[in-house]
Amino acid sequence: MFDELSEKLSATLQKLTGRGVLTEDAVREALREIRRILLEADVSFDLTRQFLERVQAKAIGADVLQGVRPGHQVVKIVYDELVAMLGEKQAPIAHATVPPTVILLVGLQGSGKTTTAGKLARRLKAEQKAPFLVAADVYRPAAIEQLHTLGKQVDVGVHGDPASKDVVRIVRDGIAAAGRARARTVLVDTAGRLQIDDEMMDELKRLKAAVSPHEILLVADGMTGQDAVRIAQGFHDALGITGVILTKMDGDARGGAALSIYGVTHAPIKFIGVGERLDALETFHPDRLAGRILQQGDILSLVEKAQVAVDEKEAERLARKVTSKKGMDLEDFLNAMRQMQKMGPLKNVLGMLPGMNPAMLQAAKIDDKKLKHVEAIVLSMTPKERSNPDVINGQRRLRIAKGSGRTVQEVNTLLAQFKQMQKVMKSVGKGGGTGMKLPFGRGPFPG
Repeated sequence: MFDELSEKLSATLQKLTGRGVLTEDAVREALREIRRILLEADVSFDLTRQFLERVQAKAIGADVLQGVRPGHQVVKIVYDELVAMLGEKQAPIAHATVPPTVILLVGLQGSGKTTTAGKLARRLKAEQKAPFLVAADVYRPAAIEQLHTLGKQVDVGVHGDPASKDVVRIVRDGIAAAGRARARTVLVDTAGRLQIDDEMMDELKRLKAAVSPHEILLVADGMTGQDAVRIAQGFHDALGITGVILTKMDGDARGGAALSIYGVTHAPIKFIGVGERLDALETFHPDRLAGRILQQGDILSLVEKAQVAVDEKEAERLARKVTSKKGMDLEDFLNAMRQMQKMGPLKNVLGMLPGMNPAMLQAAKIDDKKLKHVEAIVLSMTPKERSNPDVINGQRRLRIAKGSGRTVQEVNTLLAQFKQMQKVMKSVGKGGGTGMKLPFGRGPFPG
């Protein structure tokens, strides 16, 4: 996410931080480069101009703080202005005082509304908000069936009426059904079109007037850049959207939509979709995303992911075992790897670490499929072999390779790297290590 923007912007700012003395000419030169980078990232011209004017006024007029290098001070100014451009602070869903909270999901066809409805229902269920889904897309074939399938996957009730075309009646009946099911939140998946038209907006206006939703969230494809911004403006002018969910952000290297949409509509981005899985919906934090863009990391989001994915008791047990005389075995390694996978794609997780830039992640050649290969190899071992890998001789390695569908060479590499990891873990646990130096991105699993 934002790899291209992050790499170029960080490289430009690094030139400033490397200077002992910062002149006005150096600042203006850097700002010209930032202007080019933002325009290439598909940020609107007016927003780019306003952003640079604010940065220049603060950077040139600012008093140099004692103990802070001028270049770092400019980076802080750029960071603050990026946060303001992205929406200043995280905007949670506004829940009704008396349930249920009604949320309309609107947007064009293909933006990912139905899938996002399932993702949001999963998140709200985890937050004890008792969601309920209503299928109000009466035009797209199989839209109702898709929502029912997603409802089953997240174990949430769904209301739909394939025989009716009366959207207002369907939604009213759905809200009534949600009340009977004691739901606290109703997510309405509305119909989309290939483009904004009067018929579409009239239907949404009638629906808004009939059910008085507490939130109207626009679901927009983040990869469409300025098109997403224009679409957001159109929906906002017609309906007064209260927030935005940007989808497909894991494939957006530029970031123009995220950087422009708040400045144009003043509707906050509330969530971003970062993958196809139902758990791939992240709360949007402007300050954290600005940190990621400037390669300062996002430790808070990383910790939050870990808190959800990692079993605390299992982690404590593993920590004790790592520093014990025997050390961790392959069964422990398999359990730890599975918990790590729950946090999402490894590249996304590592991208939240400070100083981890796109070039480093690219060089690492991270392939999450290889983790599945490792899992297959370990699962092909007997409990005795997992507990004591030293008993695995040539004949056993051949059997494990055949059982997992991998090569003997991959089995050998895994065992060799695991033995090396055991040594490092013991060393670090005893306080005698200087840090892990495992080979990263080579062999069957990444370092």
